[in-house]
Amino acid sequence: MIKENQKILNAILAMLDAGICLLSMVLAFWLHFLNYQGSFYIGLNYYLRLMLYIIPVYFIIYNYFDLHDSFRHKSLISEIGKVVQSNFIGVIFIFVLVFFLKEVHVSRMVVLLYGLINSLLSSCSRVALRKILRKMRAKGFNLKHLLLVGWNEVSAEFYDRVMANRNLGYDFVGYLSHSKVNTGGRNIAYAGGFGTLPSLLEKKGIDEVIISLDFHEFSELGNIIEVCEKAGVKSNLLPFYTKYLPTRPYIDEVEGMPLINIRKIPLDNMLNSFCKRLLDITASLVALIVFSPVLLITAIGVKLSSPGPVIYKQERIGKNKRPFYMYKFRSMKMGDGNSDMTTWGTKNDDRRTKFGSFIRKCSIDELPQLVNVLKGDMSLVGPRPERPFFVDKFREEIPLYMLKHLVRPGITGWAQVNGWRGDTSIEERIKCDIYYIENWTFLLDIKILFLTVFKGFLNPSEEI
Repeated sequence: MIKENQKILNAILAMLDAGICLLSMVLAFWLHFLNYQGSFYIGLNYYLRLMLYIIPVYFIIYNYFDLHDSFRHKSLISEIGKVVQSNFIGVIFIFVLVFFLKEVHVSRMVVLLYGLINSLLSSCSRVALRKILRKMRAKGFNLKHLLLVGWNEVSAEFYDRVMANRNLGYDFVGYLSHSKVNTGGRNIAYAGGFGTLPSLLEKKGIDEVIISLDFHEFSELGNIIEVCEKAGVKSNLLPFYTKYLPTRPYIDEVEGMPLINIRKIPLDNMLNSFCKRLLDITASLVALIVFSPVLLITAIGVKLSSPGPVIYKQERIGKNKRPFYMYKFRSMKMGDGNSDMTTWGTKNDDRRTKFGSFIRKCSIDELPQLVNVLKGDMSLVGPRPERPFFVDKFREEIPLYMLKHLVRPGITGWAQVNGWRGDTSIEERIKCDIYYIENWTFLLDIKILFLTVFKGFLNPSEEI
């Protein structure tokens, strides 16, 4: 049933996109010629006739970017990014099409407005559709039924995460194991041993099989996959070594043999790195100019609040484990120069001045780090840099901690906009940092910057 529903949903989405293409062209024409009083060389009818060529090409482009497939597993940001890319290619196609049709009176502004409006409306339609489907799934509709083959620590964690988010629309038929095991009070039924798999799949109540075998059970993997393929049921591997894999594994190929790249870093790509650096330089320059009055007033306030330097420098560890000095407006009284290198800041730290507490509460003390961004020590967005003492401490205590040094540290980051800042869980912060490193996109940086503006500036900063 789920497959039939998915086909219907995909068809609805394709028709919706076609309708949005038509509407976008009408709106683009209307917006551009809203106050135009003269006669048209070509009217709206010509633009609509162009859609006979444009819509089929958009259908091909959208399918190439998997925009008409199930988005149950997809990130919304990633999907919106693909919508923007598709429209960029679509606008180029329209210009090429008009060139070959030799119609010189087609308005370039109408075509550009069409691309912008279509990107916006297509993105909004996908957001709305996701919300509708999530409400339906929460009520028990459009569910995908899963069968777990194997029960262990990894499959138990997978079950917990899926059940914690019912909006995903998954339901568990049960689990298979050599014998009934203790599931820790989880509400999942024991469906039998591995040998019962063929008969269970024949009942047509299972949409996908999740194979999660321990090391000593891997000899049965081939037979389980073969049974799933004979029944025409999709199978997925959830290996026992999944904790060592990134969220988006990259598979390379050497002489026909697949190799799983454990750490695929998008920012290792030269173009991605260039785009991010260009954003850093441009935005930090603009911010320094815009906030120059605030910087001046804050500098005066720091100088008057207590004796000592206006700018506070502290050694931090950056990309590739290289040390650098991070700048802040000083918010504390002058004291032992080394005490802050091995102590953790708290909300009610009595070393703070009254003015210092104010600028930390509004995150104004972080503004001098824009200079760090210009110098290349930091980025606008990235994992927060830490002091050498704590880096040496956490690298021994927290798995994967040192992976945060694969990219430039940031003024703000995915962990900070999700509430993991200051005196909070280092483990959760690192999880967010690794997610950001492995899933970086230009749009994700933009999202984090917007969230920082709306959520971060008015929250207390407890870092030193």
